[in-house]
Order: sequence, then C-alpha cells, then structure tokens
Amino acid sequence: MGKCSKDKRDLYYRKAKEQGWRARSAFKLLQLDSQFQLFEGVSRVVDLCAAPGSWSQVLSRSLAKESATIVSVDLQPIAPLPGVITLQADITHPSTLTNILKLFGGEPADFVCSDGAPDVTGLHDLDEYIQAQLLLSALTLATNLLRPGGNFVAKIFRGRDVDLLYSQLALLFDKVTCAKPRSSRASSLEAFIVCQGYRPRPGWNPESLLLTPSTMSSRLTKIQDQREERAVAPFVACGDLSDYDADATYPLEAGVASISLDPVQKPTAPPYKTALEKKRNGLL
Repeated sequence: MGKCSKDKRDLYYRKAKEQGWRARSAFKLLQLDSQFQLFEGVSRVVDLCAAPGSWSQVLSRSLAKESATIVSVDLQPIAPLPGVITLQADITHPSTLTNILKLFGGEPADFVCSDGAPDVTGLHDLDEYIQAQLLLSALTLATNLLRPGGNFVAKIFRGRDVDLLYSQLALLFDKVTCAKPRSSRASSLEAFIVCQGYRPRPGWNPESLLLTPSTMSSRLTKIQDQREERAVAPFVACGDLSDYDADATYPLEAGVASISLDPVQKPTAPPYKTALEKKRNGLL
C-alpha cells in the first residue's frame, strides 16, 4: 500500500493564489518584515535563490514608491516581474558578484535575502549540512555586497549544531535573531536567520574569500576561536496571533462558493516542455 503524504495545499497556499503571489512563501517575508521592518530605507536589494519569484514580488510591491533596484538571482529561469531585474546565475560563481555590482552601478546593497533550500532527502543531518553550505554561499556573496549597517535574511534548518552558525554570524552583524513566521509550518525544521547591522570585524576582507563557503566557514571559526565568543540567537515567532495557522485546517466560509483558481505563474521550464513541443509539431 502506498504511503499517504500530508496535503501541502494549506490556507496560505490558497491565499497566495487569491492574492496573486507566485508561492505561499511570500507570506513568510511579509511577516518577517512586519516584525523587523526590513524594508525601511532600502533602495538596492538582492534576492538570492529567488525562483519562482514570490519574495521578489513582495519586494517589488513593497518598494515600488522608493523606486528601488531589485535583482533576483537563481540557477532556474524566473518569469519577468515588474520592477525586478532577473539574473540566471550561480551564486557560488565569482562572475555573479561582478554582474550584480554592475547592475547597482558599483554601489553596495542595503538588503540581501535568500529563501533557498536544497531538495531534502529525509536524512536530517545531511539536509542540515547542505542547507548550511547554501547559507554560507549566500552569506559570502552578501558580505561582498552589503553596505555597513545593511541587513541579511536567509532560511536555515534548525539542527544540532545551529548554535555554531549563530555565533559565526554574530561576528559580522550587530544583531542576529532566529525567526519563525506563522506561515511556516511548525512541523518543519525551517526558520529564518535575521541579521541586522552588517558590521564586520577590523581586518575582515570579504573579497579574499572568493565566494568559497569552506573558506568563509574556516575564517569565521578561526576568529571565533581567537576571541572565544559564543552567541545564542534569540528565537522570535513572527506574525500576529490572529494570522492563520499553517498547520491548521480551516472550513470554507459559509455561503461562499468555492472556485478553482489557475496558477499565478505557469512553469517557465517544465520537464515536459520537450514533449509538448514534439506533440505540437506532430512528432508524437
């Protein structure tokens, strides 16, 4: 008998379709901003691992009045968004940093965020390690882009050695907080690390890291060992108590007919694209 999985199409999934968001993850960034005011005074933003683009949508709508420059980066193609510059690139490649700085006219970024995560295997130790390496890649790029005082937000998997990550990030930022938006399922290990006030230590040269996560990790660990510092990030639950619970089931509103909504954004490069083209050309 096949294994039955939990239906992932919760209320936030439906609300995302109703409000025109490309993914339910848009509510996570909205709730993080409501708690930490991440968008205040922001004019240059980088959204890493951005596909399908829900966080870029939030940034575009929230920063429309400020005429901010928003750059979205991902290995996968991202469908165009108003007010957003999309860049299909690898965040671990040095040329990506150069291309982003060109788009900003050589000016530093005010805010860098990443909602990226690997395809989970179910082996928690392995998933946590891969996620930590992805975060370090995003952090390495962020330290080469952020202005002093800038903010960095990224997804993490809370695991056994997550306190080491907290203490490393505390070497570079004034304040580090672990946040769990209400739209993030309680059954999930995911949380978001909110780093405010980029303030690297004297002598810190991010350019020498050349976007290598292993070098970044060893450099941070060395500084931490020298100073014997250990930091514990406070945990904050984001979102109003009146917001929907991502793990709860809600009945349909009385007297309101349910209708099926089309996807907000169709797949840009579906795996069945070749088959559709062959069928269209009469080859199938």
